[in-house]
Amino acid sequence: MKKTRMLLMAAAITMAGAAQAASPSQPQVEYSADSVMETAEVSMQGHVYYTPTRERREMVMDGGDKMITIMRHDKKVAWTLMPAEKMYMEMSIVQANTNTNDDPSQYQIEQTVVGPETVNGVNTTKSKIIMTGPKGEKMGGFMWVTKENIMVKMDAIAIDKKDKMRIKTELTNLKVGKQDAALFEIPSGYTAMGLGGMGKMMMGGDDTEKDDDGKESAGGAQEKKGFGLMDAIKLLK
Repeated sequence: MKKTRMLLMAAAITMAGAAQAASPSQPQVEYSADSVMETAEVSMQGHVYYTPTRERREMVMDGGDKMITIMRHDKKVAWTLMPAEKMYMEMSIVQANTNTNDDPSQYQIEQTVVGPETVNGVNTTKSKIIMTGPKGEKMGGFMWVTKENIMVKMDAIAIDKKDKMRIKTELTNLKVGKQDAALFEIPSGYTAMGLGGMGKMMMGGDDTEKDDDGKESAGGAQEKKGFGLMDAIKLLK
């Protein structure tokens, strides 16, 4: 798995989790759903499994790379699983929030209700949301949330200094109900890996790719047409 692809996947998954955490209150029901997540550079299909104290997000990129994140709020740890390598990395949730600047409790949140809207057959309330971090980082856009506070859709842009990232997420086949506890455990046969090992693995492979004109693009990321930041910057106005 290339460094850029893994970083993009991890960033997108983290951002989606932070957006859900920004909801007025966390869902107090258990549920599962299929998910689609898009950034300007990547598109990912996956699944979400949620309980009030545990969360599992599975994502598969277009190239077939797969990553799984398990958040155990009851144990205050987060696990990142790499199925192809049968390895996992453990990090405290506090450390994860510190490393990614993604602790929702540190953000000022402005939310404005737009009105009711049906998304994939589910009744939701659409809201405009602006999150501003302690260092000036900002995320803003629109969220569609059910009466149980499940975020079934988001279209937002994150800005941190000169770095900008647009992300769209959407849930389908939403099912509210009890989840299998085994989904939130590390599978047998997986080997623990430290942060150093994670870095070495991500450094493997060439980190440059060519665009349609044969030119190298930084980080190997080519923005999809119609999904650029200029198309989304109005979300923050």
